[in-house]
Amino acid sequence: MEELALAYYWFLAAHIIFVIFWMAGLFMLPRYLVYHQEALIAGRAEEAALWVEREARIRRIILSPAMIIVWLLGLTLATIGHHWAEGWLAAKLVIVLALSGYHGWAVSYSKKLSKGVHSIGGRTLRMLNEVPALAATLIVILAVIKPF
Repeated sequence: MEELALAYYWFLAAHIIFVIFWMAGLFMLPRYLVYHQEALIAGRAEEAALWVEREARIRRIILSPAMIIVWLLGLTLATIGHHWAEGWLAAKLVIVLALSGYHGWAVSYSKKLSKGVHSIGGRTLRMLNEVPALAATLIVILAVIKPF
């Protein structure tokens, strides 16, 4: 039993580390999208091509691997820690699922921009940049305070 408790804390540490990586990517990619879209609109093709490359790298190296690891470690923690019946975990999972959807949207929009297609206004795109910060705030409150 002691070994399982020790493993729990190692999984928790790894989970937090990969959450930081994922959130860093989720803060960076949407900002990249703003700059990429502005370059497209302004007709700066060379600059837009650089954003395509940068976005692909952040998706491949940081964003998607970190999200997968966060999910695997989070589900492992919920199982080892017997948290499945706790209300805070259900609420956290809903927000993490929504954040995963946001991740998918950002990746999809990045791929659209790489084809020269932009369908969202600059102001809206900038406002969407705030989604990860709001989600992270709610997730931390749920995980630390455990209000229910």
